[in-house]
Amino acid sequence: MPNSKSELPRVLNASHATSIVVGIIIGSGIFLVPREMMAAVGSSRMVYVVWIVGGLLSLFGAMTYAEIAAARPRYGGEYAFLREAYGDLTGFLYMWTQITVAKPASLATIAAGLARVLGTFAVFSFFARPAFLHLFWGQIFAIMVTWLIAILNIIGTRRSANVQLLLTWLKGLLILVIAGFCFGAAGQHGSWHNFSTDFTGARGGFTGFMIALVAALWAYDGWSDVVTMAGEVQKPQRSMPLALVGGVAIVGALYMLTNAAIQYVLPAATIAAADRPAADAMRLVAGPWGATLVSIGMAVSICATFVGSSLSGARVPFAAARDGLFFKQLAHVNSRFQTPSTALILQAVLSSLLLLAIGKFQALFSLAIFGEWLFYMLTASTIFVFRRREPHIARPYSIWGYPVLPALFILAAAVLLVFSFADQPRNSLVGTGIILLGVPLHYLLQRRRTA
Repeated sequence: MPNSKSELPRVLNASHATSIVVGIIIGSGIFLVPREMMAAVGSSRMVYVVWIVGGLLSLFGAMTYAEIAAARPRYGGEYAFLREAYGDLTGFLYMWTQITVAKPASLATIAAGLARVLGTFAVFSFFARPAFLHLFWGQIFAIMVTWLIAILNIIGTRRSANVQLLLTWLKGLLILVIAGFCFGAAGQHGSWHNFSTDFTGARGGFTGFMIALVAALWAYDGWSDVVTMAGEVQKPQRSMPLALVGGVAIVGALYMLTNAAIQYVLPAATIAAADRPAADAMRLVAGPWGATLVSIGMAVSICATFVGSSLSGARVPFAAARDGLFFKQLAHVNSRFQTPSTALILQAVLSSLLLLAIGKFQALFSLAIFGEWLFYMLTASTIFVFRRREPHIARPYSIWGYPVLPALFILAAAVLLVFSFADQPRNSLVGTGIILLGVPLHYLLQRRRTA
């Protein structure tokens, strides 16, 4: 049984938890994916169908997680739920996937994305220039930011959460300002007629719908990260459902608003051809400084995602080490700051290594998608295990529509897994191989522990 030296204090309230959900989900995706979605489905109306379906599926998943997390506010979130439902091996495989591929690749992508967005400003144009040892200044900046955020997370969980809360409010305000400018466009710069336009070169059909849905779900992704910090949230029985369900609902509303603002200014064919549709729309209605405002909004959004994703990611190896399933050093809690400093340092090291190999990290990130949805599906299925195993346990939050809504989320995850396997068989097979490598490692570690 872990002693008090491996305990993390409950320093986060419901506002912090909700800001982690909203802050992590809203990154740069909403400013970019409208192009991918329009190019896939070709219809302004169908884009909204995809946004709604993606939002509802994410909401069903969040509601399922909310019931589990409210009854089991554990360190490590999904790792803890999978271990309790299906045993040590399943929990270890989730942790192994997170620590080797999913989280470091995600953080490396976020850091490089921030460098690319800031590189559009003249003052940061040197990011594209070579520095030394075949590295570019943009890579060095991304690594520096990775360590600055790691240090912020080490010196205080609540301090990091306060920064997250501030950045989340700021990004929400920027989105509202951008939408206000777009809807305020008059005459030639805005028209409700754009909502009935089509893009004739779209992929179309079921394949096009699935491509657009994957893009939408990628934009919604990140809502589950807050459950890894359930052990540090005050009144988790109330705060976790509020953060998960409320956070996804807020994001859905902001996404629909942003998409509507872009479509009000740009017709379907223009959106499908635009690399940065939000920036193009703002440039049209407000000139060059309007596009600059979008870039600022993207940078703020990425920073908020970075802080929350780094903060939550380190809790998974910490929880596994605390349970004796991984190297015990990772269960260390800094005596001064009361944070999992060793796990945060390891996470920063792995992310930095991927940034040094910047030509490869995007491929690694695509590998993570398969494992991510596999474990979403498995984690959601634990609700059936816990309901059957403990029918009379007190549940502070019970999902409405059980068992239909959890089943719909699991079915959607399964369909996405099959689609991603068919669409990217090589990456999916490599991702599966990385997950399976955890099986012999788990038994090796347990043998050493027993010995």
